[in-house]
Amino acid sequence: MFENDTISAISTANGEAGIGIVRISGDRSIEIADSIFKGIKKSLKESPNRQLIYGHIYDADKVIDEVLIVKMLAPYTYTREDVVEIYCHGGIISVRKILDLTLERGARLADRGEFTKRAFLNGRLDLTQAEAVIDIIKSKSEIAHDMSIRQLEGSLKGELDKVKDDLISMQALIVANIDFPEDEIEEATYSKLKDYADRGLERVEKLIKNSTRGLLLRDGINTTILGKPNVGKSSLLNGLLRFEKAIVTDVAGTTRDIISDYINLDGLLLKLTDTAGIRNTDDIVEKIGVDKAKEEIETSDLIIAIFDGSREFNEDDRQIVKLIENKKTIILVNKSDLEQKVNEDDIKALIGDRAYLRTSLMKADEISKIEDLIKEMFFEGKIEQTRDVYVNNLRHVRALKDTRNALLDVIDDINNETFLDLMEVNLNMALNYLGEITGETTNEDILDKVFSEFCIGK
Repeated sequence: MFENDTISAISTANGEAGIGIVRISGDRSIEIADSIFKGIKKSLKESPNRQLIYGHIYDADKVIDEVLIVKMLAPYTYTREDVVEIYCHGGIISVRKILDLTLERGARLADRGEFTKRAFLNGRLDLTQAEAVIDIIKSKSEIAHDMSIRQLEGSLKGELDKVKDDLISMQALIVANIDFPEDEIEEATYSKLKDYADRGLERVEKLIKNSTRGLLLRDGINTTILGKPNVGKSSLLNGLLRFEKAIVTDVAGTTRDIISDYINLDGLLLKLTDTAGIRNTDDIVEKIGVDKAKEEIETSDLIIAIFDGSREFNEDDRQIVKLIENKKTIILVNKSDLEQKVNEDDIKALIGDRAYLRTSLMKADEISKIEDLIKEMFFEGKIEQTRDVYVNNLRHVRALKDTRNALLDVIDDINNETFLDLMEVNLNMALNYLGEITGETTNEDILDKVFSEFCIGK
């Protein structure tokens, strides 16, 4: 209902800065900006398109700030509407006063992501590209940033279009044979339809397969360090971070809460979580920490389980082994620099045939070995940027899986030589699920959810 409004917002972060930007978009953007701006030589309306001009923002006769201002005429703008950007001194007061003046003169405060939403609604971006914008803003690693840039350039859209082309070709053959059975047209044989369906399914399966890596590259590897008290968990955290984040002492139970931080591993983000030592305890505070540690296991992509080779294994160690069943795990037997109280048979009795590494986490070169293990486990020994298209959004993954299921139904119809008009129902469902990803068939609730993740001003 507000699509024709002229909107305004601050597009830079709050706080002291060299420059602050107020952005206006809509039919009245130039009129509104001109009503508060006085140029040295000309008005904004008289100035050339896309040329910065110098002047001042006024509230009646009072100078608010010295600014540069630019107008960008539709349709060659971010929103495909007339856009004005005002570049003022950074800080809280100047940008807020200028924003308030634009609102007083008839603009409406933009909702979260509304500039990008207008770019989508006006056909400049599809929904995958719009979502790439927020991924670029939130990128915490160079690999995640580069992947988002490629998606903004249309890499995912291009792959989805290939699938869509196959399905539309199927649809055209089916419709032609249903509507014009007596005309001299290409016969929609079941074998030809199956060729299209198989090729579309293969492309969808590849995107789904790549999504696991894509999500890791975007969000990082959620890594939980687990073990009983005083086995070296905090030493590992500090070693990987390369600074002393957690307190390390000989006193068992020092860590009682969750401690998290991020590291960049060859461009890949790792979220590291140090947890309270797993053990049976009557201490109320420590027990809460143990419960939190167990909760972290459920959401982890990787568990680094640490056992102490200088102490005999006990029931706490056996409990940890149960907790990490069916989880991707690196097992360390720490404190190899001390006299060892467990031998290879003891370790095998505890962890079975799982691989493990004897280590001393007090040595820097041992930390590098663990980093190599992580890369080996997730990326076959190296993390490299490729031109492959990675799906890195759970919404996309769900829609792709729905597309795959619909295509499998289509293939069943083909194998059973089902009537073409019945086959078309499942085919249309597959096209609809694809459209949900790009925004062609997405409902308003999904759009609101997508753009609510943006900041105001983008």
